[in-house]
Amino acid sequence: MNDWFTIDQVDKETYIISEYRHWEETHCYLLNGSEYSLLIDTGLGICNIYNEVINLTDKQIAAVATHIHWDHIGDHKYFPDFYAHEEELNWLSGEFPLTMEQIKEMVVDRCDLPEGYDVNNYEFFQGTPTKVLKDNDVIDMGNRCIQVLHTPGHSPGHMCFWEKERGYLFTGDLVYKDTLFAYFPSTDPKAYLTSLERISTLPVKRVLPAHHSLKIQPEILIRMRDAFRQLQNEGKLHHGNGTFNYGDWSVWL
Repeated sequence: MNDWFTIDQVDKETYIISEYRHWEETHCYLLNGSEYSLLIDTGLGICNIYNEVINLTDKQIAAVATHIHWDHIGDHKYFPDFYAHEEELNWLSGEFPLTMEQIKEMVVDRCDLPEGYDVNNYEFFQGTPTKVLKDNDVIDMGNRCIQVLHTPGHSPGHMCFWEKERGYLFTGDLVYKDTLFAYFPSTDPKAYLTSLERISTLPVKRVLPAHHSLKIQPEILIRMRDAFRQLQNEGKLHHGNGTFNYGDWSVWL
């Protein structure tokens, strides 16, 4: 299982931990501060991300989920100190709107699973966060501060994380290159536009998404915002309208 994760470095204190053997190509981010380390998302839960993280920091580790979807909280069980948004606490206590059978199907879908892996042992993490986050909260790791941006649309409690000093925007599932999902009943296309309006005003130097290509430039924030604006102007920004393709990304409504 040692080749499940791929490690890349953004700078000397910021790591990307990727899972390229699954079609979702999930990225988690380790931010090392002077007081403690913050892990943004814990991945798919197919292999143990904790064993990778402890090689990259000697500090205590807190985990924070961009949102409570199975592919972002897969290894939360290894991080008793974790944060979540107030709008999705119910998903951590038995009210997630998918069955375990549906989740397990997505775990094995288009995936080069490790030898001997048994999906029947897969669990959807449940628990109580040590800190409940809300919009504009600041996570202070000592010499690094991350601002919480409540950015609903993909999910009710979705968060982006903004590190102003470095110009880093960790976008979770709000922004990435590929098909954005805004068709689930728990998604909100109009809220998605509002969130894009907000983050597109930030002086972002680097976009750090939760899935797929890491070659993603800040200008995509403007393009996505403008595309969503156009869909709204045309009366198409609502569920059931299908997929709209914009070249290097698309949105499924």
